[in-house]
Amino acid sequence: MPYHTVLLDESDGVARLTLNRPDRLNSFTVQMHEEVQHALCSIGAGGARVLLLTGAGRAFCAGQDLNDRAVLPGGARVGLGESVEKYYIPLIRGLRQLPMPVLAAVNGVAAGAGANIALACDLVIAARSASFVQSFAKLGLIPDSGGTWTLPRLVGNARALGLALLAEKLPAEQAAQWGLIWRCVEDAELQPTVEHLARQLASAPTLGLARIKSAIYESGERTLDEQLLRERDLMRELGQTQDYAEGVAAFIEKRAPIFTGR
Repeated sequence: MPYHTVLLDESDGVARLTLNRPDRLNSFTVQMHEEVQHALCSIGAGGARVLLLTGAGRAFCAGQDLNDRAVLPGGARVGLGESVEKYYIPLIRGLRQLPMPVLAAVNGVAAGAGANIALACDLVIAARSASFVQSFAKLGLIPDSGGTWTLPRLVGNARALGLALLAEKLPAEQAAQWGLIWRCVEDAELQPTVEHLARQLASAPTLGLARIKSAIYESGERTLDEQLLRERDLMRELGQTQDYAEGVAAFIEKRAPIFTGR
């Protein structure tokens, strides 16, 4: 599939997906949704072991392009609920369900759905000049793309409500201090930092990382006793992998391990 609104590059086990509508701050159109969905399916079926998501130009993503909404036969616009169901729900699920670490490199403003798409990634690294804005209240809407689920779990109800009700910009440095994101770095260090992390994760035991993701994200659905049993089951599974055998051998032999993701 030829891409016109995103860029996709895969090398050394790292898939780099760039939202590429810089003139519109990488805001989402129907075409971009379709291309991102195709790219995520391609990444999941390919040989990549890490996904790095970022935006071209001076923004990560400004959310939905309000000038572009799907049109039904006859000229009627697709409703907001239908648009969320058709495009944003599959996008967030796709990011969360990828069996590999997903890094977000936030290089500028992440607003509306763009903020919550970033927060759906496993590790979020932002440039110091970047910011996060839950801009929905200014349009009479609620945070979508998982925002009402993600925000209180990351920063608690008080801060989640402040962000959602007031729709104020949250600087990247404060976002890191609050625990909303993993790290804030100087602008010039963003690309080197995320590339280093991506390569580090691409050489790690991929299956184990995937199970870490699922165990943590599913833990809220279980009691402690249920989670203890889930951990037992995952340890049994991972104890049979080639990567575990290689990790033990490398430790005993005092050498760097070579993980294959199997």
